[in-house]
Amino acid sequence: MGKYNLIALTNPIDGRDDEFNDWYTNEHLDDVLKLPGMVAAQRFCLNDVQHRKGPLEWKYMAVYEIEIDDISETLGALAAASGTDAMKLSPALSDQRMVWIYKPITERVERPAS
Repeated sequence: MGKYNLIALTNPIDGRDDEFNDWYTNEHLDDVLKLPGMVAAQRFCLNDVQHRKGPLEWKYMAVYEIEIDDISETLGALAAASGTDAMKLSPALSDQRMVWIYKPITERVERPAS
């Protein structure tokens, strides 16, 4: 079985952060997790302290964990559902967004115990 991460980078429309975050956390995550192969999701907000200076384009990131033999099945279901009653999009979501699929190329490496 293949393992993947779907990385979604998004922004709200200016001044609509609360509406955007409520929709994303309380509705959208559940809708996406209904897709074939989706097993987990977590949201992140850009931290104020960064390694490099900005401007930085994306304020929010969601990481979805996917386990499925054919990632095309998940992506096809996502394309079919997005913007329908099965996966409504918030009017607070900016049209500018990025979605990428990554697959692991190494095992997970952890810091040795001290």
